[in-house]
Amino acid sequence: MIDLYTDLTPNGFRASIILEEAELDYQTYRINLAEGDQNHPFFESLNPAKAIPVIVDHDGIGAQKLIIPQSGAIILYAAEKVGRLIPTDPMQRLITMRWFMQIATDIIPVSSWIYNHNNAMPEKSAKNAVWLDNRLNNALSVADKWLAENEFFADDLSVADFLLYPTFHFRRSVLEESKLFPNLRRWGDVMAKRPSVQKGMSVGDRVKPFSDITDSL
Repeated sequence: MIDLYTDLTPNGFRASIILEEAELDYQTYRINLAEGDQNHPFFESLNPAKAIPVIVDHDGIGAQKLIIPQSGAIILYAAEKVGRLIPTDPMQRLITMRWFMQIATDIIPVSSWIYNHNNAMPEKSAKNAVWLDNRLNNALSVADKWLAENEFFADDLSVADFLLYPTFHFRRSVLEESKLFPNLRRWGDVMAKRPSVQKGMSVGDRVKPFSDITDSL
C-alpha cells in the first residue's frame, strides 16, 4: 500500500494520476497548504522541504518502506515499479527523458511563476507578467510543434505525458480561448479521456483529512 500526501495542485495531481495509471494501491491524505498542514512536524519528517506531494511506499525496493517526495520523482518511481511508461528501446528512452526534462525545466516552472506572480507575490509587474507569458508560450510552442508529428511525447504514452498534463489542465481554458497550440490541445483531449487521468484528477473527492494521521500521534 502507498500513502499519498498531497493537495489539489498541479504537482499533487501529477502523483495521483500516475498512481492510477500504474494501477498501484494507494490511500490519499490531504495536506491543505492554505491551512499550513505542510508545517506540521510529521509532514516535515517526510519532506523537510515542506512541499507536496510525498508518497510512502510500505512495500518499496527490497520490501522496505520508501519515502519519496517531488512529483517528478514519484512519476519515475511508479513507472519503474510497474515496468511501464518508460521505453526500453534506447532511442525512445532518450526521447522520453529529453521531453521529461524539458517539461520539468521549461514549462512547469514558468507556469508556476505565472501563478505565483498573479496570486502570491507582494508586488506585481505588468512587464514581468508579459515576459513570463511570452516565455511560457515559447516553451509550449516547441511542444506543440513536436506533437504535430507525434501522438504523445514519446513513441507511445510515457512518463512525460503524465508530467505535463496537470499543468495543461489548469491552463486549458486560456489555451482554448487563444486558439493557440492546436496539437497540444488535441493531445490534452486524448489524455483527459483516459480513465486513470479522470480518476487521478478527481482525487479530491476521496481524500482523507490530515487529522486522521496527526490525531493519532
